[in-house]
Amino acid sequence: MDWDPAEELAHLLHEAIENERNGAAPPANTAKIPVIDGSGNNPLGGLTKIAAGLPPLSPTPPRGRRRPRSRKRAIGALRTTSFFLAALAAVVVSMVCVFSGMVSYDPLRHVAQYRIYGNADRWWPLLVFGPWLVASLSILRAALHRRRVVHSWAVVLLFSTVSMLLCVAQAPHTPVDVAAAALPALASLTCFQQLVRQITLTRPPLQTKPRHRTRPTPARRPTGQKPA
Repeated sequence: MDWDPAEELAHLLHEAIENERNGAAPPANTAKIPVIDGSGNNPLGGLTKIAAGLPPLSPTPPRGRRRPRSRKRAIGALRTTSFFLAALAAVVVSMVCVFSGMVSYDPLRHVAQYRIYGNADRWWPLLVFGPWLVASLSILRAALHRRRVVHSWAVVLLFSTVSMLLCVAQAPHTPVDVAAAALPALASLTCFQQLVRQITLTRPPLQTKPRHRTRPTPARRPTGQKPA
């Protein structure tokens, strides 16, 4: 006979109700001992087969795993610190460039003082600082777009050298005076290069294409075959 769990439950409830009416306590191991019918078959065999066919229970994940959140917080703090250092470097570079321009202004103006008529000698240093500033902005823009600009670096190096040589020419010919005259242009160039380096570290370049073109290797001809 097939075992029906609804009939078995109804039978157990009916026995419990009759025992309560008669005043007798139900046996303690009623639910543990299976009921065997007159034919000697175990009616819980179908339940055993059903339980065997069920998939195993998945283990519950252990509590307290918060590694992804901690990693995200660490990465966010690292990026915030990186951007803060880059902004601080930009402020320092701006201050150094402005101060070097103020120091180099009088020597450059003195170069054109007796060679240009009128008051045009006041604006003559812009002929040196202007190309340097435009090339510097081009380099910063290229660094933000992850590109290289060799010609802009050449312009910056050229006008930094011109400013340095003109300032050295106006200074007395002593080692200390020559160093003091050459230091502003050299300091501004060095600080600007480090600023560009900070930007490239914050935004690393993406190399999607190989730098060098590879030539296809010619197919080998079988031995003994002559070319057409």
